[in-house]
Amino acid sequence: MKKVDIEPSWYNLLENEFEKKYFTNLRSFIKNEYSTKVIFPPPKLIFNAFNLTPANKVKVIIIGQDPYHGEGQAHGLSFSVPTGIKIPPSLMNIYKELNTDVNKSIPNNGLLEDWASQGVLLLNSVLTVESGKANSHKNIGWEKFTESVISLISKKKESLVFLLWGNYAHKKDNFIESNNHLILKSVHPSPLSAYNGFFGSKHFSKANNFLKKNNIKEIVW
Repeated sequence: MKKVDIEPSWYNLLENEFEKKYFTNLRSFIKNEYSTKVIFPPPKLIFNAFNLTPANKVKVIIIGQDPYHGEGQAHGLSFSVPTGIKIPPSLMNIYKELNTDVNKSIPNNGLLEDWASQGVLLLNSVLTVESGKANSHKNIGWEKFTESVISLISKKKESLVFLLWGNYAHKKDNFIESNNHLILKSVHPSPLSAYNGFFGSKHFSKANNFLKKNNIKEIVW
């Protein structure tokens, strides 16, 4: 099987992972899925989060669950959608919290590539999904891969900020290998739970305060 097409600093960090049996099985499964069904995101965007945020540039990690499963939404970044696609409810709540926390005006699009270019790794736990079927690619190997990503990057780097929103993301703190990172937890920003502690959590200003304290350039959210 040909080499995984991913940004070089990530390839160097994850090279051993790509050789493991679970990952070769995962690649075969995914290849078959793309050839027989409608799968999101487009194949070339599966590793978009890694390609836009090289391993050596990571400052903040926001963990999502799996990609949006509607046409044109998923493009490889957790919570983000391309320009021209309606802003999903959870992302709108993220924008509302940003507005009250750091006084950022609410954008007219859902594209978060600017965050990614500043060092925010927008990492879904599962990187692919079948059209119209949320969670259809859970437990096929992606979780094992992204948990390794969290473990390896947290060992390699210091003073990272992890934003863990919702119970699913909270469980990922088991894979964060250090006690010098900042781990911020709240309920998920979805309309079902945002009022139970996501609004008012001030995670964005807390993240920047931590970065500043560690002499790391803050994120312009």
